[in-house]
Amino acid sequence: MQTLYRSLLNVLPRLGVQVLDLGSGTAVLSRRGKRKRVVVGKEADLVTRGSGRYAVTRVRPDTWVVARGRGDPSDAWTNVRLGDTGAHLLYDAGSDERSLQLAAATYLCGHHVAGLLEKYEVNCVFDVGANAGQYGRRLRGLGYTGRIVSFEPTEEAFAKLEKAAKDDPEWWVFPFALGREEATQSMHVGWATMNSLLGASDYGKERYRRFAKDRTEEIEIRRLDSVMDKALAGLTDPRPYLKMDTQGYDLEVFAGAGDRIGEFVGLQSEVAVLRLYEGSPAMSEAIAAYEDSGFGITGMYPVTREDTTGRVVEFDCVMMRADAAPK
Repeated sequence: MQTLYRSLLNVLPRLGVQVLDLGSGTAVLSRRGKRKRVVVGKEADLVTRGSGRYAVTRVRPDTWVVARGRGDPSDAWTNVRLGDTGAHLLYDAGSDERSLQLAAATYLCGHHVAGLLEKYEVNCVFDVGANAGQYGRRLRGLGYTGRIVSFEPTEEAFAKLEKAAKDDPEWWVFPFALGREEATQSMHVGWATMNSLLGASDYGKERYRRFAKDRTEEIEIRRLDSVMDKALAGLTDPRPYLKMDTQGYDLEVFAGAGDRIGEFVGLQSEVAVLRLYEGSPAMSEAIAAYEDSGFGITGMYPVTREDTTGRVVEFDCVMMRADAAPK
């Protein structure tokens, strides 16, 4: 015999009420629009409006990720448990391996740096080669609240940098470059984020078509040791960190610190395995110079790789001074 509950469910559609029967004495009633059931787990269902497709990925026994517009509902994300950290990596099974690796490296590098800034009690980050402020925004997004001092010499990029920092009183910006000697020099611009004081190498021209269009801009160069007092003004116990991303010019920036390089508790430099710029140092030369000044490697993260060979072109090298670690 049909129960009163079941009889009612059968009658309601005649009265203009949509019924989605979930079983076990549970139903969803709606006046407008069709509802659809997506099974999430043994004890959970997702009720959606319309006929859109959804995919469900189980992360933990009590946690699921629901994605809309994934095509086949069975096409869920790939879930990888990251050791015993409690963290999980979710990615599209169709993701390009190279893109996935580089994106993961960017995230891991940022996470690593943020942890070191906290551990070493860094209160001032020198952001050399700031471009439009990408690095500063990333630091803020990762929770760093100390001072950022950014240097960007090109007119177009500096305008964007200034806009990015305008509402942040602890983010200072300066419209000049840093180097070994104070001078005015022509800089190659128009290469998107890859503007450089050095010309493109034959390898660089082969790799990037953007290097074919070359124009220059006169920029000012100062020494790092000449601007440190101003950058650190007001800090009771300065503990600076030096980030350099100057397209082959990092070692020149480093040299401009002179004896005051010993005041930095750590640094981050883009080091080249395959050189994109004429006259830029090899990775081994750059790292040797940093190590000679007391810095030790804490992390190496690929920035770019060749599509055809898989070889790394450049690494983000993160280094800290072990004797600067708080006891």
